[in-house]
Amino acid sequence: MAEQTTDGAVYRVVLNDEEQYSIWWAERPLPAGWHAEGTEGSREECLARIDTVWTDMRPLSLRRRMAEAEAGPTAA
Repeated sequence: MAEQTTDGAVYRVVLNDEEQYSIWWAERPLPAGWHAEGTEGSREECLARIDTVWTDMRPLSLRRRMAEAEAGPTAA
């Protein structure tokens, strides 16, 4: 028999300013620096959503710096 992984709690997908994702209990206040992405459901549903949308694990600030470096110096 397969092990049951659902705990019955409702979770939400949360996102921070660096575009990093996590899950948080839906009935609890969000931790500082995080906001709701819009998805709520079981732990498995929320993790599946994160797998779909979080395709680049690098923080937003790093992605921006790397894009600027690729673009090279700008003419003034």
